Amino acid sequence: MGGTEHLTVRREGATLVLTLNRPQAKNALSLPMLVGLYDGWVEADADDSIRSIVLTGAGGCFCAGMDLKALAGDGMAGERYRDRLKADPDLHWKAMLRHHRPRKPVIAAVEGYCVAGGTEMLQGTDIRVAGESATFGLFEVRRGLFPIGGSTVRLQRQIPRTHALEMLLTGRPYSAREAAGIGLIGHVVPDGTASAKALEIAEQINACGPLAVEAVKASVYETAEMTETDGLAAELERGWPVFDTADAKEGARAFAEKRPPVYKRA
Repeated sequence: MGGTEHLTVRREGATLVLTLNRPQAKNALSLPMLVGLYDGWVEADADDSIRSIVLTGAGGCFCAGMDLKALAGDGMAGERYRDRLKADPDLHWKAMLRHHRPRKPVIAAVEGYCVAGGTEMLQGTDIRVAGESATFGLFEVRRGLFPIGGSTVRLQRQIPRTHALEMLLTGRPYSAREAAGIGLIGHVVPDGTASAKALEIAEQINACGPLAVEAVKASVYETAEMTETDGLAAELERGWPVFDTADAKEGARAFAEKRPPVYKRA
């Protein structure tokens, strides 16, 4: 199991928990954090015993965006990982889920600030839970910058365009309740309980057939921009083989026998 000084990794049953761990810097993205994140996504894809991922932050904060000084590798913490970035110049975009989509469902557990690069990374997750005092926003335009982590493309596909443009063009903060109201997040929970709620959702996912879960997630994303006709055809191509798996047969037997299913990814 990997991890770096700015990204901790632990297992909770079949769930891999990735924790952004620079609380003194509001978990601003650094090179060690990005390397740890990317390695975590790769580990989750490679390990069939992992069925879901929870992404969260330490110290009551999710992520306050990019730390450009730390990303440049200033100081010993970043220097150790510069070879990784040289070997894969796309690593930071993969880590932030701009250029990589894990096969397993990713659940974001947000407390405190989730702004700028934090909100951009959030858009690469599948299910989102936030503490009631969490703050969201894309502040880049207020600083004369461009939210280049994918927000001008993804946000309008995830929430109504009028709300996407307001968030992008005003650079103002959004409360958790407002973020839920426009559809950016799915659950608002008492402060300090976002991770518990995310793990609860993860357990519900983990109890399902893993091949079915992965196929459903893949189908949702690959058909998102298709016509209905093309999407339905692609869904059949993706979904029909699931019915031929041993897991599908086990699910039917378990239902008939009124017992929990035991899935083996077969």
